[in-house]
Amino acid sequence: MRRILAVSGEDRVEFLQGLVTNKVGPAPCWAALLTPQGKYLADFLVVPDGERLLIDVDARLEGDLMRRLSMYRLRSKVTLEPTDLTVARGTGPAPEGAIKDPRHEALGWRLYGGAGDDGTDWDAIRVAHCIPETLVELIPNESFILEAGFERLHGVDFRKGCYVGQEVTARMKHKTELRKGLVTVGIEGAAPVGTPILMADGREAGTLFTQSGDRAIAHMRFDRMGEGLSAGDARILP
Repeated sequence: MRRILAVSGEDRVEFLQGLVTNKVGPAPCWAALLTPQGKYLADFLVVPDGERLLIDVDARLEGDLMRRLSMYRLRSKVTLEPTDLTVARGTGPAPEGAIKDPRHEALGWRLYGGAGDDGTDWDAIRVAHCIPETLVELIPNESFILEAGFERLHGVDFRKGCYVGQEVTARMKHKTELRKGLVTVGIEGAAPVGTPILMADGREAGTLFTQSGDRAIAHMRFDRMGEGLSAGDARILP
């Protein structure tokens, strides 16, 4: 379930611009709020709507996100409030007023003020394109957005200037080589989300997340990918 928050006031763009990972502008974007240490707290779509910005967030993160945004508001001329808007989504013909999901074209459209979806198998799409989901692959106070694919999915802008957690994120981008991250793997069998992926010698290689058919999203150490991996009773394939 999603909740739609509204940010209004003359400082609304500058306010969010100084907090979130992406450039807030005239087009919808996907962004995240991070800790000062660069760890993920929440992800959401930011959608311009006349004289306000809509924040489309997982309902389970609404309260914490509102609390954190309010904490950062200080003297900014902004108003933060929940709305009663609902959101519809689908991958068929887009209805009038819908926006394209900014993460990936396979995610179709979203319509604010609508409800429901067109029956799309969203897990299959996410697994096929390695798109993380809130509170599944994206874990507050644990995940790093570059390991979760935010750069590939247009969720971070390295030219926009400072935001909370920017220094750590920029250092991961420019001064280190990622040693682990989300990938799509093959799977024979099934195992619960969060099952450790083990090498043949018992060393941990990663964690299994969303599964769809014979494919799954996993968070892997890149130097431990290969043959002989397992997650519970399931086999993990390259």
